[in-house]
Amino acid sequence: MAGSGEQAVGGRARLATLLTDAATAALGAAGGCVAGVYLRSSTPGLLRLAVLVGLPGQLFKPWWRLHLGRPFPVADAYRLGVQVVLPNATETVRRYPQFAAGLPFPFGSVYVPVPGGAEPLGVLTVLRPAASDTADELLDRELLGRLAEGLGAELAALADGDEAVLAWDGEPLCVRPPATRPVEPRVGRFTWDPATSAVDADERLHAVLGLRPEEFARTGPALADTLSRADAHRVLTALHETAAGKPPSAPLSLRSGDGSVRLLELWPDPGADEAGRVGGVVVDPGPAVSADGAADLLPQGVFCLDRLGVVVYVNPAAARLAGRDRASLVGRPLWEAMPWLTGPPCDDHLRSVLLSQEPVHLHVRRPAGGREPAGDGDWLALSVHPGPDVLTCTLVPASRVDAPAGPAHEVPAHAGAHALEETMAGEHALAPLYRPIALAIALTDAVTARQVSAVVMQELLPAFGGRRLAIYLLQDRHLYLAWETGFPQGFLAPFDGVGLDARIPGVETLTTGRPLFFESMTQLGATYPGLPLDADEGARAFLPLISSGRPIGSCILGFDRERSFSSQERTVLTALAGLIAHAMERAQRYDSEAALARGLQQALLPRRLSVHPGVETAGRYLPGTQGLDVGGDWYDVVDAGNGLALVIGDVQGHGVQAAATMGQLRSAVRAFALGDHAPDEVMSGTNRLLIDLDPGQFASCCYLRLDPATGCAQVARAGHPPPLLRHPDGTTRVLDIPGGVVLGVDPQAQYPVTELELEPDAILALYTDGLVERPGTDIDDGINALRLALAKAGAAAGRRGGRSLAGVADRLTATARYTAHRPDDVALLLATRRTPHPR
Repeated sequence: MAGSGEQAVGGRARLATLLTDAATAALGAAGGCVAGVYLRSSTPGLLRLAVLVGLPGQLFKPWWRLHLGRPFPVADAYRLGVQVVLPNATETVRRYPQFAAGLPFPFGSVYVPVPGGAEPLGVLTVLRPAASDTADELLDRELLGRLAEGLGAELAALADGDEAVLAWDGEPLCVRPPATRPVEPRVGRFTWDPATSAVDADERLHAVLGLRPEEFARTGPALADTLSRADAHRVLTALHETAAGKPPSAPLSLRSGDGSVRLLELWPDPGADEAGRVGGVVVDPGPAVSADGAADLLPQGVFCLDRLGVVVYVNPAAARLAGRDRASLVGRPLWEAMPWLTGPPCDDHLRSVLLSQEPVHLHVRRPAGGREPAGDGDWLALSVHPGPDVLTCTLVPASRVDAPAGPAHEVPAHAGAHALEETMAGEHALAPLYRPIALAIALTDAVTARQVSAVVMQELLPAFGGRRLAIYLLQDRHLYLAWETGFPQGFLAPFDGVGLDARIPGVETLTTGRPLFFESMTQLGATYPGLPLDADEGARAFLPLISSGRPIGSCILGFDRERSFSSQERTVLTALAGLIAHAMERAQRYDSEAALARGLQQALLPRRLSVHPGVETAGRYLPGTQGLDVGGDWYDVVDAGNGLALVIGDVQGHGVQAAATMGQLRSAVRAFALGDHAPDEVMSGTNRLLIDLDPGQFASCCYLRLDPATGCAQVARAGHPPPLLRHPDGTTRVLDIPGGVVLGVDPQAQYPVTELELEPDAILALYTDGLVERPGTDIDDGINALRLALAKAGAAAGRRGGRSLAGVADRLTATARYTAHRPDDVALLLATRRTPHPR
């Protein structure tokens, strides 16, 4: 067991290394400032950010989890399997307004799916400086594609057939990007002989000292004088004490003649032939040390953050304004060191600097307890200046004339990350007060009542720290539960269908039009004695859903802890309830119209298929899920002389015109089939009819005439996907049926007829492209996947006695049936000859 645990830890470490290397490489390939990798999680339909390079994880927390159904570029890159390139904010707003609302800064981005078989393993993403609309031509998309392919291959090898190994369910791993201009310290070595005072130096020491070899006298006094004329005596003393066996406990910090800092480290040289010889190194750490020293003397506060938000430098003035010691600030994340500089407004400004590389200026409120006297020093002017590797921030006291009016979000001094989280979740001067527009934009994309409820759960609950949600809709003067999440199972059942005369908060908030806020369950129980309460002691908010004066329903928000609601929060929640009501009213209209459209669509399909004692058939139809438009897919089984005609077709496009054309074609094919015309005549006659109708549309079609007694079949095809045939022995193949062009294009088109034999218990499958075609993938791959599925489904039916052709149809359409986003309709028609039984 221990070995397997160690193996799992090692695999996780290897996974993190692969993701980090890929994101870092993509950062350089795309010229970006932030990169990351999303992976599939153990929750279906949910991607999680696994690695983030170049940005503090706290600043990207709203995008740690992404549902595949959301209108975000990461989700589109994953679902469609194509690269998504957004060169600038203009293009981002045009294509993904909800994503742009959360990051309203001038930057560009690119999203590359990581291939991994039937669907991607994840998405490689890079945020980069904004460019013109045509600047993506300069982006090496092929290189990014190769990086993603390489990552996919390495992940597949790591998984070794078990893709659950690649599921990411935790927080992202945040990584510092490589330094853009690394400053390597220069190091020179030497040895010193106390008997002769001779110095034996390597070539690098001359470079550190800034001397040519012939200019260096190679003696102890010359070395000391060159290192620091003012501290030459310290150097000579240290040399002699080291020779006596007492080296300095720490490197000596020396200031050279030009003001630069040099470090001298000494030790007794154990490799020397003579006792008492001293070894040493001289280190030139670069200009950073001098810059820090200069900043220490400035009267205004200066501190620096790396790209993960860790404080790497604080001058004394900044420490004094923060009310903390420098040692307690350096090396800590900003949200721990100075939590009063975090929260919605500050976080957005930091995101802006990190993504757009432009400086920002704002006012912040200093926490109580700072070292400066209260009064004018309460407000501070903060400026943040971007750099390739660090952010340089300045703090200066602001006068009350300069300071903004109104309340400020304060966190007690010395509060840690946990205290900050408690304050943000409990007192809540939170994101909803800062950016409620994100919910409004998300609601504009929701078209069904279920989608509206899901948006409220995903956007509103996290913004206010809520954990529970219930939405009731009004119908016939009763409230019916439309959506719930977070409540104990069955707890809300007694409230489903209550009348408007019931004295409960969910009803009264709607009948009075006033929102109701309760800071605790105790307060709720005292206001409504006898009301059933769940075990949770948290706060509750009951919001009326009223659109244009028309009552729609009520919304309940639940919280896990007691909390108060400020006047600002009450105002925002009430306004957001109006947005939810308007979206829900629009969704109800959509649902009603969609039901009518689907009814029309079903009416155009055959209510029953013609039956024959020697043939079993099964048909399935699934409408597309995008928009209200009805589709043009159809199938039919018609008596044709002493046989049966099987037909399937697909009219181009969607809408009323496509449905009308489909109805006309279906009627025409039935008429030709009832007249027992040959398949090529049926195709040619239907083609000319469609051209004469001149609807501006075309259609694909596959027509098969079957003799049930002999199994002889004649097939003609007009631009339609080829049929599949599963033989009784289980082998399944794609039938090679020569075909003509689609119907409605060429009045002289010819449609050759192919003959084949349908053995008893063999299964013939006719289908439309909606079942096998996926954006970004080859249709041949989809047809092959359907062939393999038919082989397995037919085998399962055979084990049950071969009686359930309908079960085979259900298995073949199961994936499409449970796919939330079907861009096209799906039609499937199966047929099999029954095995004749002896008398």
